[in-house]
Amino acid sequence: MTEPNNVHYIPPPSGPGLKIPILFGIVIALVAANVYLFLQLDQVRTELASMRESILGEVSNLRESSTVTSQTHQRRMETMRDELDAARRQAAMAAGQAKEQATKRAEELARKLEAEQARQREEQAKAQQQLSHELSEVAKATETTQTGLGEVKTEITNTKSELSKTIENLKQVTGDLGVQSGLIATNSTELTALKALGDRNYFEFDIRKTKQPIKVGDIALKLKRADAKRGRYTIDVVADDRTVEKKDRTVNEPLQFYVSGARQPYELVINEVQKDRITGYLATPKVRETRPTATAKASG
Repeated sequence: MTEPNNVHYIPPPSGPGLKIPILFGIVIALVAANVYLFLQLDQVRTELASMRESILGEVSNLRESSTVTSQTHQRRMETMRDELDAARRQAAMAAGQAKEQATKRAEELARKLEAEQARQREEQAKAQQQLSHELSEVAKATETTQTGLGEVKTEITNTKSELSKTIENLKQVTGDLGVQSGLIATNSTELTALKALGDRNYFEFDIRKTKQPIKVGDIALKLKRADAKRGRYTIDVVADDRTVEKKDRTVNEPLQFYVSGARQPYELVINEVQKDRITGYLATPKVRETRPTATAKASG
């Protein structure tokens, strides 16, 4: 068997030669720490710049709504306070010149925050003043509107009073079929009063002498003769495919005739007779009911 080789261990060096690498390592560690602190301060500077842009953006939207704006600024200020506390904590952890710069930056941020708060209070005061002015204008407009409504109500009351007087003056006469007529209007004012009552449907017409009948409501009329001097006229009434002549009738005389599906008679009233022209209205029942027979009944 072979004998193992003898191994000789060299003892570590001692003395001044070992201290130099250790000191060099400490210097490198301090430089790395300073670089880290510088990077941290640069990050703080970037965050503060970004924070300033965010504040300006929030302030630009201040006038949109006083309540929403106040809440937004409150949240922004809380965020800035948090960032300020973080910057102060970082400044407290820094050393030497880096600590002094971080402290100055934090103090500058605090001053800006105070200035921003003051500007926000000023903007809110202006917004409140503008809101008060607008509320005052709304109050004035409301007062003006109420005055106008009062005048309209007075006018409506007067109109109702005039309609009531007009209705009182209307007359009931017997029609040409011997049926008691409804209220008869002799002019446009009285016809307006009748329409206001709403008892019947009313169709105004102004027709001239023509070859073909002219449709009025669900019937048709044909003027055959008009004597303006005597106030008399002759017309054909076309209803239910039947034609009935109303001959030599007078102004404001109710002409009555039945149509299928109506228990009450239709009424024609001519208010004015001119040369080859008549004006008046047709009154029809509001409700059409089924009659025993479907044949229209009219009298000349």
